[in-house]
Amino acid sequence: QVQLVESGGGLVQAGGSLRLSCAASGKIFSGDVMGWYRQPPGKQRDLVATLTVGGTTNYADPVKGRFTISRDNGKKTVYLQMNSLKPEDTAVYYCNVLRSYSGLSFWGQGTQVTVSS
Repeated sequence: QVQLVESGGGLVQAGGSLRLSCAASGKIFSGDVMGWYRQPPGKQRDLVATLTVGGTTNYADPVKGRFTISRDNGKKTVYLQMNSLKPEDTAVYYCNVLRSYSGLSFWGQGTQVTVSS
């Protein structure tokens, strides 16, 4: 089992920056993929960015060039640096670990990000 705790959300003006953190407890395996998803009000949860243990990243088109996913392996923490924020980035952001060999998926409780215009 993996427990995930997000932090770093808040209210920011358009053009500003925030850094989200996700601390994982439990074992992280070499095949796991860590990532961030977001769910705007009244909409579905969508991919923001993923990062493999090997360092391969993947970003959703709306955030490319503005968001950066990174990881501190020693602390089992994954980060999402969000720059040039836009009102449409407003959402609850969720941390995720996908255990590739089993398909099991673990989620954090989410952290609210609100971008004002």
